Amino acid sequence: MEKECMEEGLANTKRPLLLGERNFINSDKPKGGSSFTPVLFLSAIVALCGNFCFGFAAGYTSTAEFEMMEDLGMSIAAYSFFGSIMTIGAAIGAVLSGKMADFVGRKRTMWLSQIFCIMGWLGIAFAKNVWGVNIGRASIGFAVGLIAYVVPVYIAEITPKNIRGRFVVTLQLMNCSGLLVVFFLGNFFSWRTVSLLAIIPCLMQVVGLVFVPESPRWLAKIGRGRECEVALQCLRGHNADISDEAAEIRDYTETILQLSEASIFELFQWKYAHSLIVGVGLMVLQQFGGVNGIAFYASSIFISAGFSGSIGMIAMVVVQIPMTALGVVLMDISGRRPLLMVSAAGTCLGCFLAALSFLLQYLNKSVAVSPFLALFGVLIYTGSFSLGMGGIPWVIMSEVFPINMKGSAGSLVTLVSWLGSWIISYAFNFLMDWSSAGLILLPFPGVDGYS
Repeated sequence: MEKECMEEGLANTKRPLLLGERNFINSDKPKGGSSFTPVLFLSAIVALCGNFCFGFAAGYTSTAEFEMMEDLGMSIAAYSFFGSIMTIGAAIGAVLSGKMADFVGRKRTMWLSQIFCIMGWLGIAFAKNVWGVNIGRASIGFAVGLIAYVVPVYIAEITPKNIRGRFVVTLQLMNCSGLLVVFFLGNFFSWRTVSLLAIIPCLMQVVGLVFVPESPRWLAKIGRGRECEVALQCLRGHNADISDEAAEIRDYTETILQLSEASIFELFQWKYAHSLIVGVGLMVLQQFGGVNGIAFYASSIFISAGFSGSIGMIAMVVVQIPMTALGVVLMDISGRRPLLMVSAAGTCLGCFLAALSFLLQYLNKSVAVSPFLALFGVLIYTGSFSLGMGGIPWVIMSEVFPINMKGSAGSLVTLVSWLGSWIISYAFNFLMDWSSAGLILLPFPGVDGYS
């Protein structure tokens, strides 16, 4: 499809260059054309396969925990390292993602990420020892670090403004879909088989990238104006007048090129103090709220609480999907801050109920009720997190920094996010074993083991 678009666009050499002669092009075509075209839909679906892989990788440790520990003789420490090493690889990938996406392009970056992802899943599937699965998990993490940056950028750059918000929700929805699928497959297949099945969506993106166009904005940025024009026409439909959008891309590109990209050290100036506190602070609160501990080890949480791990994990993801959609709908209606406060209050309530469940178990009181209390607590937590805490910090981060600081700020905030994710995912099992209620909520004074 991309080849056909390019051939059709480049063959018509008599047509003036859109980026330079906007007033004389396609004057007989409808302005804007159809916003939602088959090529745009296919391009978004192919890109979103990356977020599906992201969710699949995040939920894998929850389904594989007990079986993998038994097969490979792994201790809690060893499995915690296995679960958390993905975030180390992701931090490395995140630091390199911006430069890589600018240097080789959005499509090639996604393609490269899936090569690392496929190698990682194969490494886990055929590993004979703990080192084998760790190397595979780290490779997947590096791929996830690239995916987390390049997929949203690509989707934002190919979609028209009037429908861009609708595509934003699909990022988190595809993450949730990946979680749901891996939780479902974990009930029927071994951890090695599940890792092989994880290669399927990776291959779907690798193959699909052949048939979709490159980002027009990236093509314009590197001076490939004619190819930018052809890619944009392909995305908007052959009957669409893209002159206005092409001119907007040209103006934006010229503005970016005139501004020198600030270094990460320039962020630590007094004039950026408020933006830095808000951006980094929200990311710290997001990660240290424990979301990755719950996502990575949901099965062990439910089993420890006396509830079915498989049912609990599926229920958890089913709740996330509509709450994520609701959050996107409410974001522009209620505003960022009120929705964030409601979301944070909901996560606190969820933590309280889950912690109360483990405390009642420890005190041997209301034992029949405590498993359901843990279930409701986790569901309230994940639903509330999906409502606002999951996505709003990233939105605010992109809004509070000036345009020439966004690259450096994004790298710093992403690094902080993955560092926090590593700390939580590595320490979670140890803290859960030491004090289940104390981990999820503040200690209760005067109770042995929690004081």
